[in-house]
Amino acid sequence: MSRPSDSQSLDPVAQTVRRIVASQAVWDVHTHLYPPTLGSPLAGAGREADPQGLLLWGIDELLTYHYLVAELFRVVSPERLSYATFWRMSKREQADLIWQRLFWDRSPVSEACRGVLSTLTRFGLDPNEPTLDRYRRWFAAQDLNRHIDRVMELAGIERITMTNNVFDDHERRRWLDGSARPDRRFAGVLRIDRLLRDWPGAAAQLAAWGYQSDADLGPRTLAELRRFLADWIDRLTAVYCAASLPPEFCYAGQDDARPHAIVLREALLPLLSERGLPLAMMIGCRAAVNPALGDAGDMVGKADIASVTRLCAEFPENRFLVTLLSRENQHELAVLARKFGNLTIFGCWWFLNTPSLIAEITRMRLELLGTSFIPQHSDARVLEQLVYKWDHSRQVMADVLADQYRQLAATGWTVSEEAVARDVRRLLRDNAARMSARDG
Repeated sequence: MSRPSDSQSLDPVAQTVRRIVASQAVWDVHTHLYPPTLGSPLAGAGREADPQGLLLWGIDELLTYHYLVAELFRVVSPERLSYATFWRMSKREQADLIWQRLFWDRSPVSEACRGVLSTLTRFGLDPNEPTLDRYRRWFAAQDLNRHIDRVMELAGIERITMTNNVFDDHERRRWLDGSARPDRRFAGVLRIDRLLRDWPGAAAQLAAWGYQSDADLGPRTLAELRRFLADWIDRLTAVYCAASLPPEFCYAGQDDARPHAIVLREALLPLLSERGLPLAMMIGCRAAVNPALGDAGDMVGKADIASVTRLCAEFPENRFLVTLLSRENQHELAVLARKFGNLTIFGCWWFLNTPSLIAEITRMRLELLGTSFIPQHSDARVLEQLVYKWDHSRQVMADVLADQYRQLAATGWTVSEEAVARDVRRLLRDNAARMSARDG
């Protein structure tokens, strides 16, 4: 089927917007990616595999990502392939099975499948290979450091923001022993989920690490908790603190005596205010509704936006980065952001990271908030996902922006290339930079 080229089919405004969006460097404000100094389970040219390494990359990781695992069990019933049997398979065997069942036995029309093919194509690889052998040889031949640079170049990314979970023993040890050396391409983030979701367990861990803490959250424990947070913010050179929270998360206000509320009110938020750093809250993941699926077994739930409202109102000196998982929350969150300048919405998270929903949500945010939000983050857990997630998102964002500029031009306002470039830079880079006091 033939169709006109993009340059022929797009009007001048759309052509200009698409060119500017495609060329603007991005600060990706939330990923699960790491520098090579944190190790990788895949060997590359001149680099041995590290089974406990944190940086995931390569074709087998792309294909065994939990989006595709969940999709596999939509087409292969547990009666024919049990969950337990699948998890006993090697990663190569899992990837081979997914390639066959999702890419060859049926058309790979889902966003997760299309993303793998987009990524292969951008690397100059033929996406029609019947087996994974050539892809595996190609990835194995890559020097990891140079490969990271190439991925960032293809995706148009200036900075990758990590997620650093110091409650994970493997990661914490690497930071403490000095092996996790700074890398200019990666910015640190202190992940503090356990402090808000399991304070008794977190207090016991802090005590084991030499901080004088216990479950009662008295003055000594709060002082030690602040010392712990400050130590790790400094060690990571963290640009914000972050927590992933369930849809039931609730902050009831100044009289809320539950441990997570005290941790927020008496330790975390005062310290972040002093440091000029934001708190990122990702709310709405209901974990393990199907535990047999592992990481693929999580579900979405509607969040309580009243809690975000209370936090923004009670802590005006703090800055909050917020993304919510439920589509049903998006309009209320955007309206809330109109009321509080210390609230910045970011990204289309997880189950919202599909082109149709990105278009809908980005259009609504532009109409309500102008350019004062961060339209996207990749949430990438596998290095090469940066390529397709940003390619696909840029295409959608460019189309939405072009519509907005056409409507603006219809009022008689002159749509200049300089104004478009300024707006796009603000959306894709500067709003994220503004959230980090360390970067000005």
